[in-house]
Amino acid sequence: MDFNHALKLYTAEQVKNGEVVAAQIAGVSMYSLMLRAGMAVYERFLHLYPRARNVLVVCGKGNNGGDGYVFATIAKQAQLNVNVFQLGDPTALTGDALRAFEDWQSVDGKNSSWDDWHTALLEADVIVDAMLGTGLSGEVRQDIQRYIEQINQIHCPVIAVDIPSGLSADTGVVLGGAIRADHTVTFIGVKQGLCTAQAREHVGELHFSGLGINVAFESVQEESALGIDHQIISRLLPRRKAAEHKGDNGKVLCVGGNQGMSGSIRLCASAALRCGAGLAAAISHPDSLIPLQVSCPEVMSQSITLEALQEMENELTQRIRWADVLVFGPGFGMDEWAINSYQMLSQQYKPKVVDADALNLLAMLTDGGATDVAIDEFRIITPHPGEAARLLGVTTTDVERDRFKATKQLQERYGGVVVLKGAGTLIYDGVRMYVCLAGNPGMASGGMGDVLSGVIGALLAKGLSSVLAARLGVVIHSYAADINAQQFGEQGLIASDVVATLRQAIHSEC
Repeated sequence: MDFNHALKLYTAEQVKNGEVVAAQIAGVSMYSLMLRAGMAVYERFLHLYPRARNVLVVCGKGNNGGDGYVFATIAKQAQLNVNVFQLGDPTALTGDALRAFEDWQSVDGKNSSWDDWHTALLEADVIVDAMLGTGLSGEVRQDIQRYIEQINQIHCPVIAVDIPSGLSADTGVVLGGAIRADHTVTFIGVKQGLCTAQAREHVGELHFSGLGINVAFESVQEESALGIDHQIISRLLPRRKAAEHKGDNGKVLCVGGNQGMSGSIRLCASAALRCGAGLAAAISHPDSLIPLQVSCPEVMSQSITLEALQEMENELTQRIRWADVLVFGPGFGMDEWAINSYQMLSQQYKPKVVDADALNLLAMLTDGGATDVAIDEFRIITPHPGEAARLLGVTTTDVERDRFKATKQLQERYGGVVVLKGAGTLIYDGVRMYVCLAGNPGMASGGMGDVLSGVIGALLAKGLSSVLAARLGVVIHSYAADINAQQFGEQGLIASDVVATLRQAIHSEC
Protein backbone atom coordinates (compact mmCIF):
# COMPACT_ATOMS: atom_id res chain seq x y z
CA MET A 1 0.00 0.00 0.00
CA ASP A 2 1.22 3.49 -0.79
CA PHE A 3 1.85 6.12 1.87
CA ASN A 4 3.93 9.23 2.33
CA HIS A 5 7.12 8.82 4.39
CA ALA A 6 5.63 6.76 7.25
CA LEU A 7 2.38 4.92 7.90
CA LYS A 8 0.68 5.73 11.18
CA LEU A 9 -0.36 2.65 13.13
CA TYR A 10 -2.77 2.34 16.03
CA THR A 11 -4.01 -0.11 18.61
CA ALA A 12 -7.54 -1.48 18.36
CA GLU A 13 -8.56 0.49 21.45
CA GLN A 14 -7.29 3.72 19.90
CA VAL A 15 -9.36 3.15 16.77
CA LYS A 16 -12.43 2.15 18.74
CA ASN A 17 -12.33 5.27 20.90
CA GLY A 18 -11.00 7.65 18.29
CA GLU A 19 -13.51 6.82 15.55
CA VAL A 20 -16.43 7.93 17.74
CA VAL A 21 -14.84 11.30 18.46
CA ALA A 22 -13.68 11.72 14.87
CA ALA A 23 -17.16 10.95 13.54
CA GLN A 24 -18.61 13.58 15.84
CA ILE A 25 -16.05 16.13 14.65
CA ALA A 26 -16.85 15.29 11.02
CA GLY A 27 -20.59 15.26 11.65
CA VAL A 28 -20.97 11.67 10.49
CA SER A 29 -23.15 9.03 12.16
CA MET A 30 -21.69 5.67 13.08
CA TYR A 31 -24.10 3.95 10.71
CA SER A 32 -22.89 6.18 7.88
CA LEU A 33 -19.38 4.92 8.66
CA MET A 34 -20.64 1.34 8.36
CA LEU A 35 -22.17 2.15 4.99
CA ARG A 36 -18.91 3.71 3.85
CA ALA A 37 -16.93 0.68 5.07
CA GLY A 38 -19.14 -1.72 3.13
CA MET A 39 -18.83 0.43 0.03
CA ALA A 40 -15.02 0.61 0.42
CA VAL A 41 -14.85 -3.19 0.46
CA TYR A 42 -17.16 -3.42 -2.56
CA GLU A 43 -15.10 -0.90 -4.56
CA ARG A 44 -11.93 -2.83 -3.80
CA PHE A 45 -13.67 -6.09 -4.71
CA LEU A 46 -14.82 -4.58 -8.02
CA HIS A 47 -11.32 -3.37 -8.80
CA LEU A 48 -9.67 -6.68 -7.93
CA TYR A 49 -12.22 -9.14 -9.29
CA PRO A 50 -14.37 -7.40 -11.93
CA ARG A 51 -15.47 -10.71 -13.48
CA ALA A 52 -16.57 -12.37 -10.25
CA ARG A 53 -20.25 -13.31 -10.18
CA ASN A 54 -20.62 -15.60 -7.15
CA VAL A 55 -19.77 -14.05 -3.82
CA LEU A 56 -19.85 -15.73 -0.43
CA VAL A 57 -20.07 -13.39 2.59
CA VAL A 58 -19.61 -14.70 6.13
CA CYS A 59 -20.91 -12.31 8.80
CA GLY A 60 -20.30 -12.28 12.52
CA LYS A 61 -22.57 -10.84 15.15
CA GLY A 62 -20.74 -7.51 15.65
CA ASN A 63 -20.10 -4.43 13.55
CA ASN A 64 -17.68 -6.36 11.39
CA GLY A 65 -20.66 -8.49 10.36
CA GLY A 66 -22.62 -5.30 9.77
CA ASP A 67 -19.95 -4.17 7.29
CA GLY A 68 -20.39 -7.55 5.58
CA TYR A 69 -24.15 -7.05 5.28
CA VAL A 70 -23.63 -3.62 3.71
CA PHE A 71 -21.28 -5.20 1.17
CA ALA A 72 -23.78 -7.97 0.47
CA THR A 73 -26.59 -5.44 -0.09
CA ILE A 74 -24.52 -3.44 -2.57
CA ALA A 75 -23.36 -6.59 -4.37
CA LYS A 76 -26.93 -7.89 -4.67
CA GLN A 77 -28.11 -4.56 -6.04
CA ALA A 78 -25.35 -4.91 -8.64
CA GLN A 79 -26.99 -8.19 -9.74
CA LEU A 80 -24.33 -10.47 -8.30
CA ASN A 81 -25.16 -13.87 -6.85
CA VAL A 82 -24.60 -13.38 -3.11
CA ASN A 83 -24.63 -16.11 -0.47
CA VAL A 84 -24.62 -14.75 3.09
CA PHE A 85 -23.89 -16.97 6.09
CA GLN A 86 -24.44 -15.65 9.60
CA LEU A 87 -22.52 -16.94 12.61
CA GLY A 88 -25.18 -17.38 15.25
CA ASP A 89 -28.77 -16.17 15.14
CA PRO A 90 -29.23 -12.97 13.08
CA THR A 91 -32.11 -11.96 15.36
CA ALA A 92 -29.50 -11.54 18.10
CA LEU A 93 -27.85 -8.69 16.17
CA THR A 94 -28.08 -5.24 17.74
CA GLY A 95 -27.41 -1.60 16.90
CA ASP A 96 -25.89 -0.73 13.54
CA ALA A 97 -25.24 -4.39 12.68
CA LEU A 98 -28.96 -5.12 13.05
CA ARG A 99 -29.80 -2.13 10.88
CA ALA A 100 -27.43 -3.36 8.17
CA PHE A 101 -29.07 -6.79 8.34
CA GLU A 102 -32.51 -5.20 7.93
CA ASP A 103 -31.24 -3.25 4.89
CA TRP A 104 -30.07 -6.58 3.45
CA GLN A 105 -33.53 -8.01 3.99
CA SER A 106 -35.12 -4.95 2.36
CA VAL A 107 -33.51 -5.83 -0.99
CA ASP A 108 -34.87 -9.38 -0.70
CA GLY A 109 -31.58 -10.61 0.70
CA LYS A 110 -31.86 -13.98 2.40
CA ASN A 111 -29.29 -15.74 4.50
CA SER A 112 -28.15 -19.11 3.23
CA SER A 113 -28.71 -22.26 5.22
CA TRP A 114 -25.59 -23.82 6.71
CA ASP A 115 -26.64 -27.00 4.94
CA ASP A 116 -25.53 -25.25 1.74
CA TRP A 117 -22.17 -24.13 3.15
CA HIS A 118 -19.91 -26.60 1.35
CA THR A 119 -21.65 -26.06 -1.99
CA ALA A 120 -21.35 -22.28 -1.61
CA LEU A 121 -17.64 -22.63 -0.78
CA LEU A 122 -16.99 -24.60 -3.94
CA GLU A 123 -19.01 -22.28 -6.16
CA ALA A 124 -17.67 -18.97 -4.84
CA ASP A 125 -15.52 -16.75 -7.02
CA VAL A 126 -14.63 -14.56 -4.02
CA ILE A 127 -15.17 -14.93 -0.27
CA VAL A 128 -15.69 -11.88 1.95
CA ASP A 129 -14.62 -12.46 5.55
CA ALA A 130 -16.68 -10.32 7.94
CA MET A 131 -16.76 -12.73 10.87
CA LEU A 132 -14.56 -11.37 13.65
CA GLY A 133 -13.34 -7.80 13.99
CA THR A 134 -10.68 -5.95 15.94
CA GLY A 135 -12.34 -6.51 19.31
CA LEU A 136 -11.28 -10.16 19.46
CA SER A 137 -9.08 -10.84 22.48
CA GLY A 138 -9.46 -14.51 23.45
CA GLU A 139 -9.08 -17.55 21.25
CA VAL A 140 -11.57 -18.16 18.45
CA ARG A 141 -14.29 -20.66 19.36
CA GLN A 142 -13.82 -24.17 17.98
CA ASP A 143 -16.93 -24.03 15.78
CA ILE A 144 -15.74 -20.81 14.12
CA GLN A 145 -12.24 -22.22 13.76
CA ARG A 146 -13.72 -25.02 11.65
CA TYR A 147 -15.22 -22.50 9.22
CA ILE A 148 -11.92 -20.62 9.09
CA GLU A 149 -10.02 -23.83 8.32
CA GLN A 150 -12.46 -24.76 5.55
CA ILE A 151 -12.11 -21.33 3.94
CA ASN A 152 -8.31 -21.55 4.14
CA GLN A 153 -8.30 -24.98 2.52
CA ILE A 154 -10.00 -24.02 -0.72
CA HIS A 155 -8.41 -22.12 -3.59
CA CYS A 156 -10.64 -19.08 -3.61
CA PRO A 157 -9.65 -15.40 -3.20
CA VAL A 158 -10.56 -13.94 0.20
CA ILE A 159 -11.11 -10.29 1.08
CA ALA A 160 -11.00 -9.61 4.82
CA VAL A 161 -13.09 -6.76 6.21
CA ASP A 162 -10.91 -4.56 8.47
CA ILE A 163 -8.84 -7.52 9.73
CA PRO A 164 -8.62 -11.24 8.93
CA SER A 165 -10.86 -13.07 11.38
CA GLY A 166 -8.88 -14.63 14.22
CA LEU A 167 -5.90 -12.26 14.02
CA SER A 168 -5.07 -9.98 16.95
CA ALA A 169 -5.30 -6.35 15.90
CA ASP A 170 -2.68 -5.35 18.47
CA THR A 171 -0.04 -8.09 18.24
CA GLY A 172 -0.47 -9.81 14.87
CA VAL A 173 -0.77 -13.16 16.65
CA VAL A 174 -3.23 -15.81 15.49
CA LEU A 175 -5.79 -16.45 18.22
CA GLY A 176 -6.40 -20.14 17.68
CA GLY A 177 -7.04 -19.89 13.95
CA ALA A 178 -7.17 -17.06 11.42
CA ILE A 179 -8.26 -16.42 7.86
CA ARG A 180 -5.51 -16.29 5.25
CA ALA A 181 -6.73 -13.39 3.19
CA ASP A 182 -5.50 -12.34 -0.22
CA HIS A 183 -6.54 -8.77 0.53
CA THR A 184 -7.48 -6.89 3.68
CA VAL A 185 -9.39 -3.60 3.60
CA THR A 186 -8.90 -1.78 6.89
CA PHE A 187 -10.59 1.41 8.02
CA ILE A 188 -9.97 4.77 9.76
CA GLY A 189 -6.57 3.82 11.24
CA VAL A 190 -4.25 0.96 10.30
CA LYS A 191 -4.02 -1.46 13.21
CA GLN A 192 -0.47 -2.19 14.34
CA GLY A 193 -1.09 -5.94 14.44
CA LEU A 194 -1.63 -6.01 10.68
CA CYS A 195 2.07 -5.34 10.09
CA THR A 196 4.09 -7.79 12.19
CA ALA A 197 4.36 -11.37 13.45
CA GLN A 198 1.90 -13.86 11.90
CA ALA A 199 -0.01 -11.08 10.18
CA ARG A 200 2.43 -11.40 7.30
CA GLU A 201 0.89 -14.81 6.53
CA HIS A 202 -2.72 -13.72 6.88
CA VAL A 203 -3.27 -10.12 5.74
CA GLY A 204 -2.28 -10.46 2.10
CA GLU A 205 -2.18 -7.08 0.38
CA LEU A 206 -3.23 -4.34 2.77
CA HIS A 207 -5.62 -1.59 1.62
CA PHE A 208 -6.69 1.43 3.64
CA SER A 209 -9.83 3.53 3.60
CA GLY A 210 -10.16 6.49 5.97
CA LEU A 211 -13.95 6.57 5.43
CA GLY A 212 -13.75 10.36 5.22
CA ILE A 213 -12.81 10.85 8.89
CA ASN A 214 -9.16 9.81 8.99
CA VAL A 215 -7.93 13.42 9.18
CA ALA A 216 -10.18 14.08 12.17
CA PHE A 217 -9.13 10.74 13.67
CA GLU A 218 -5.43 11.58 13.41
CA SER A 219 -6.11 14.91 15.11
CA VAL A 220 -7.43 13.16 18.22
CA GLN A 221 -5.23 10.04 18.35
CA GLU A 222 -1.44 9.85 18.43
CA GLU A 223 -0.12 6.80 16.62
CA SER A 224 1.19 3.83 18.60
CA ALA A 225 3.85 3.08 15.97
CA LEU A 226 5.03 4.12 12.51
CA GLY A 227 5.29 1.75 9.56
CA ILE A 228 8.32 2.39 7.35
CA ASP A 229 9.46 1.01 4.01
CA HIS A 230 11.94 1.79 1.23
CA GLN A 231 10.44 5.24 0.64
CA ILE A 232 12.40 6.57 3.63
CA ILE A 233 15.77 5.69 2.06
CA SER A 234 15.99 8.50 -0.47
CA ARG A 235 14.57 10.97 2.04
CA LEU A 236 16.78 10.21 5.02
CA LEU A 237 20.04 8.68 3.77
CA PRO A 238 22.82 11.28 3.49
CA ARG A 239 24.28 11.54 -0.01
CA ARG A 240 27.98 11.87 -0.67
CA LYS A 241 29.49 15.30 -1.28
CA ALA A 242 31.65 15.84 -4.35
CA ALA A 243 34.82 16.53 -2.34
CA GLU A 244 34.46 13.76 0.23
CA HIS A 245 37.28 11.41 1.16
CA LYS A 246 37.09 8.04 2.84
CA GLY A 247 37.63 9.45 6.29
CA ASP A 248 34.42 11.48 5.99
CA ASN A 249 32.33 8.32 5.99
CA GLY A 250 33.61 6.83 9.17
CA LYS A 251 35.57 3.84 10.37
CA VAL A 252 33.81 0.61 11.37
CA LEU A 253 35.42 -2.15 13.39
CA CYS A 254 33.73 -5.56 13.10
CA VAL A 255 34.75 -8.21 15.62
CA GLY A 256 33.77 -11.87 15.46
CA GLY A 257 34.50 -14.88 13.31
CA ASN A 258 35.55 -17.39 15.94
CA GLN A 259 36.82 -20.83 14.89
CA GLY A 260 34.74 -22.21 12.01
CA MET A 261 32.66 -19.03 11.67
CA SER A 262 34.68 -16.81 9.37
CA GLY A 263 31.72 -16.30 7.04
CA SER A 264 29.75 -14.32 9.63
CA ILE A 265 32.33 -11.59 10.07
CA ARG A 266 32.97 -11.46 6.31
CA LEU A 267 29.26 -10.81 5.66
CA CYS A 268 29.17 -8.15 8.35
CA ALA A 269 32.25 -6.25 7.19
CA SER A 270 31.41 -6.43 3.48
CA ALA A 271 27.89 -5.15 4.20
CA ALA A 272 29.39 -2.18 6.05
CA LEU A 273 31.46 -1.26 3.02
CA ARG A 274 28.58 -1.80 0.58
CA CYS A 275 26.52 0.66 2.63
CA GLY A 276 29.09 3.40 2.37
CA ALA A 277 31.42 3.11 5.35
CA GLY A 278 34.67 4.87 4.48
CA LEU A 279 36.89 2.25 6.08
CA ALA A 280 36.16 -1.15 7.57
CA ALA A 281 38.42 -3.28 9.72
CA ALA A 282 37.75 -6.75 11.07
CA ILE A 283 39.33 -8.66 13.90
CA SER A 284 38.75 -12.39 14.10
CA HIS A 285 40.07 -15.57 15.61
CA PRO A 286 43.40 -16.58 13.96
CA ASP A 287 41.69 -19.54 12.25
CA SER A 288 39.36 -17.16 10.40
CA LEU A 289 41.90 -14.64 9.18
CA ILE A 290 42.91 -16.16 5.84
CA PRO A 291 39.33 -16.78 4.62
CA LEU A 292 38.48 -13.19 5.57
CA GLN A 293 41.52 -11.73 3.78
CA VAL A 294 40.91 -13.73 0.63
CA SER A 295 37.18 -13.11 0.34
CA CYS A 296 37.12 -9.44 1.38
CA PRO A 297 40.36 -7.67 0.40
CA GLU A 298 38.87 -4.20 0.99
CA VAL A 299 38.57 -4.94 4.71
CA MET A 300 41.64 -4.40 6.91
CA SER A 301 41.78 -7.82 8.51
CA GLN A 302 43.63 -8.86 11.64
CA SER A 303 43.50 -11.77 14.02
CA ILE A 304 43.97 -11.93 17.76
CA THR A 305 44.74 -14.84 20.04
CA LEU A 306 43.19 -15.50 23.43
CA GLU A 307 46.56 -14.83 25.04
CA ALA A 308 46.82 -11.41 23.38
CA LEU A 309 43.30 -10.53 24.46
CA GLN A 310 44.36 -10.95 28.06
CA GLU A 311 47.04 -8.28 27.72
CA MET A 312 46.32 -4.62 28.45
CA GLU A 313 47.51 -3.42 25.03
CA ASN A 314 46.82 -5.54 21.97
CA GLU A 315 45.55 -5.49 18.38
CA LEU A 316 41.95 -5.12 19.55
CA THR A 317 42.58 -2.15 21.86
CA GLN A 318 44.49 -0.40 19.06
CA ARG A 319 41.66 -0.92 16.58
CA ILE A 320 39.06 0.20 19.12
CA ARG A 321 40.87 3.55 19.43
CA TRP A 322 40.94 3.83 15.64
CA ALA A 323 37.27 3.04 15.10
CA ASP A 324 34.26 5.35 15.18
CA VAL A 325 31.81 2.45 15.52
CA LEU A 326 32.04 -1.05 16.98
CA VAL A 327 30.07 -3.99 15.58
CA PHE A 328 30.48 -7.29 17.38
CA GLY A 329 28.79 -10.65 17.73
CA PRO A 330 28.68 -12.23 14.25
CA GLY A 331 30.35 -15.64 14.53
CA PHE A 332 31.42 -14.75 18.08
CA GLY A 333 30.89 -18.03 19.86
CA MET A 334 30.62 -18.37 23.64
CA ASP A 335 34.12 -19.44 24.65
CA GLU A 336 36.88 -17.55 26.48
CA TRP A 337 38.00 -15.83 23.27
CA ALA A 338 34.47 -14.47 22.83
CA ILE A 339 34.02 -13.49 26.49
CA ASN A 340 37.30 -11.58 26.60
CA SER A 341 36.52 -9.80 23.34
CA TYR A 342 33.01 -8.96 24.51
CA GLN A 343 34.13 -7.50 27.82
CA MET A 344 36.68 -5.26 26.16
CA LEU A 345 34.26 -4.01 23.48
CA SER A 346 31.23 -3.57 25.68
CA GLN A 347 33.06 -1.18 28.02
CA GLN A 348 33.75 1.38 25.29
CA TYR A 349 31.89 4.70 25.12
CA LYS A 350 31.39 4.48 21.38
CA PRO A 351 28.38 3.65 19.21
CA LYS A 352 27.95 -0.11 19.13
CA VAL A 353 25.92 -2.69 17.26
CA VAL A 354 25.60 -5.90 19.29
CA ASP A 355 24.31 -9.04 17.60
CA ALA A 356 24.24 -12.84 17.68
CA ASP A 357 26.36 -14.51 20.38
CA ALA A 358 27.32 -11.13 21.84
CA LEU A 359 23.66 -10.85 22.81
CA ASN A 360 23.79 -14.29 24.42
CA LEU A 361 26.86 -13.17 26.35
CA LEU A 362 25.04 -9.99 27.39
CA ALA A 363 22.19 -12.11 28.71
CA MET A 364 24.56 -14.52 30.45
CA LEU A 365 26.82 -11.91 32.02
CA THR A 366 23.96 -9.80 33.31
CA ASP A 367 21.77 -12.82 34.08
CA GLY A 368 18.93 -11.13 32.18
CA GLY A 369 18.71 -8.58 35.00
CA ALA A 370 18.03 -4.83 34.91
CA THR A 371 21.41 -3.78 36.31
CA ASP A 372 23.53 -0.71 35.67
CA VAL A 373 25.92 -2.97 33.76
CA ALA A 374 23.16 -4.02 31.37
CA ILE A 375 22.07 -0.52 30.34
CA ASP A 376 24.07 1.17 27.57
CA GLU A 377 22.64 4.14 25.70
CA PHE A 378 25.42 3.92 23.08
CA ARG A 379 24.26 0.47 22.01
CA ILE A 380 21.93 -0.94 19.35
CA ILE A 381 20.94 -4.54 20.02
CA THR A 382 19.53 -6.65 17.18
CA PRO A 383 18.06 -9.85 18.64
CA HIS A 384 15.92 -12.41 16.88
CA PRO A 385 13.07 -13.77 19.04
CA GLY A 386 15.21 -16.53 20.56
CA GLU A 387 17.94 -14.10 21.60
CA ALA A 388 15.30 -11.67 22.86
CA ALA A 389 13.86 -14.44 25.02
CA ARG A 390 17.24 -15.11 26.60
CA LEU A 391 17.76 -11.39 27.23
CA LEU A 392 14.39 -11.19 28.99
CA GLY A 393 14.52 -14.53 30.76
CA VAL A 394 11.33 -15.75 29.07
CA THR A 395 10.44 -18.15 26.25
CA THR A 396 10.47 -17.44 22.53
CA THR A 397 6.71 -18.02 22.56
CA ASP A 398 6.36 -15.25 25.14
CA VAL A 399 8.26 -12.86 22.89
CA GLU A 400 6.25 -13.72 19.79
CA ARG A 401 2.97 -13.51 21.70
CA ASP A 402 3.41 -9.73 21.88
CA ARG A 403 6.39 -8.42 19.95
CA PHE A 404 5.58 -4.80 20.78
CA LYS A 405 5.60 -5.51 24.51
CA ALA A 406 8.82 -7.53 24.30
CA THR A 407 10.58 -4.77 22.37
CA LYS A 408 9.63 -2.20 24.99
CA GLN A 409 10.78 -4.50 27.79
CA LEU A 410 14.14 -4.99 26.09
CA GLN A 411 14.67 -1.26 25.76
CA GLU A 412 13.70 -0.62 29.38
CA ARG A 413 16.11 -3.31 30.56
CA TYR A 414 19.07 -2.67 28.28
CA GLY A 415 18.71 0.92 27.08
CA GLY A 416 19.78 2.27 23.71
CA VAL A 417 17.90 1.16 20.61
CA VAL A 418 16.29 -2.26 20.18
CA VAL A 419 15.80 -3.97 16.83
CA LEU A 420 13.59 -7.05 17.29
CA LYS A 421 14.04 -8.99 14.06
CA GLY A 422 11.38 -11.09 12.37
CA ALA A 423 8.43 -10.65 10.04
CA GLY A 424 7.71 -6.97 10.55
CA THR A 425 10.93 -6.06 12.37
CA LEU A 426 10.38 -3.60 15.25
CA ILE A 427 12.69 -0.70 16.12
CA TYR A 428 12.30 1.15 19.43
CA ASP A 429 14.37 3.81 21.18
CA GLY A 430 12.24 4.33 24.26
CA VAL A 431 10.23 7.09 22.57
CA ARG A 432 8.83 5.85 19.29
CA MET A 433 8.14 2.44 17.81
CA TYR A 434 8.79 1.69 14.14
CA VAL A 435 7.63 -1.33 12.14
CA CYS A 436 9.47 -2.34 8.96
CA LEU A 437 6.98 -3.08 6.19
CA ALA A 438 9.65 -4.34 3.74
CA GLY A 439 11.21 -7.79 3.65
CA ASN A 440 10.14 -11.27 2.56
CA PRO A 441 10.13 -14.89 3.80
CA GLY A 442 13.29 -15.69 1.85
CA MET A 443 15.22 -13.79 4.50
CA ALA A 444 14.73 -16.67 6.94
CA SER A 445 18.21 -18.04 6.28
CA GLY A 446 21.60 -17.99 7.97
CA GLY A 447 23.77 -14.88 7.91
CA MET A 448 21.01 -12.30 7.34
CA GLY A 449 21.54 -10.82 10.80
CA ASP A 450 25.28 -10.50 10.18
CA VAL A 451 24.54 -8.40 7.10
CA LEU A 452 22.11 -6.21 9.04
CA SER A 453 24.70 -5.51 11.72
CA GLY A 454 27.18 -4.32 9.13
CA VAL A 455 24.58 -2.12 7.43
CA ILE A 456 23.65 -0.40 10.69
CA GLY A 457 27.32 -0.02 11.61
CA ALA A 458 28.02 1.78 8.34
CA LEU A 459 25.18 4.22 8.92
CA LEU A 460 26.40 4.96 12.44
CA ALA A 461 29.86 5.62 11.01
CA LYS A 462 28.33 8.21 8.67
CA GLY A 463 27.24 10.13 11.76
CA LEU A 464 23.58 9.14 11.92
CA SER A 465 21.90 8.89 15.31
CA SER A 466 21.36 5.43 16.73
CA VAL A 467 17.61 5.35 16.08
CA LEU A 468 17.95 6.73 12.56
CA ALA A 469 20.76 4.30 11.72
CA ALA A 470 18.69 1.42 13.11
CA ARG A 471 15.51 2.18 11.20
CA LEU A 472 17.30 3.06 7.95
CA GLY A 473 19.51 0.00 8.28
CA VAL A 474 16.57 -2.33 8.80
CA VAL A 475 14.74 -0.92 5.79
CA ILE A 476 17.80 -0.94 3.49
CA HIS A 477 18.56 -4.52 4.47
CA SER A 478 14.96 -5.67 3.90
CA TYR A 479 14.57 -3.74 0.66
CA ALA A 480 17.81 -5.19 -0.71
CA ALA A 481 16.36 -8.63 -0.02
CA ASP A 482 13.13 -7.64 -1.76
CA ILE A 483 15.02 -6.44 -4.84
CA ASN A 484 16.81 -9.77 -5.07
CA ALA A 485 13.64 -11.79 -4.48
CA GLN A 486 11.77 -9.86 -7.15
CA GLN A 487 14.43 -10.80 -9.66
CA PHE A 488 15.21 -14.37 -8.65
CA GLY A 489 12.48 -15.47 -6.21
CA GLU A 490 12.41 -15.99 -2.46
CA GLN A 491 13.50 -19.63 -2.43
CA GLY A 492 17.27 -19.91 -2.16
CA LEU A 493 17.85 -16.30 -1.12
CA ILE A 494 21.09 -16.17 0.92
CA ALA A 495 22.82 -13.45 2.89
CA SER A 496 25.54 -12.77 0.31
CA ASP A 497 22.78 -12.14 -2.26
CA VAL A 498 21.54 -9.32 -0.03
CA VAL A 499 25.05 -7.85 0.24
CA ALA A 500 25.16 -7.80 -3.56
CA THR A 501 21.96 -5.71 -3.83
CA LEU A 502 22.66 -3.27 -0.97
CA ARG A 503 24.06 -0.65 -3.35
CA GLN A 504 20.95 -0.84 -5.51
CA ALA A 505 18.78 -0.45 -2.42
CA ILE A 506 20.56 2.63 -1.09
CA HIS A 507 20.48 4.32 -4.49
CA SER A 508 16.77 3.71 -5.03
CA GLU A 509 14.68 6.74 -5.94
CA CYS A 510 11.06 6.75 -4.77
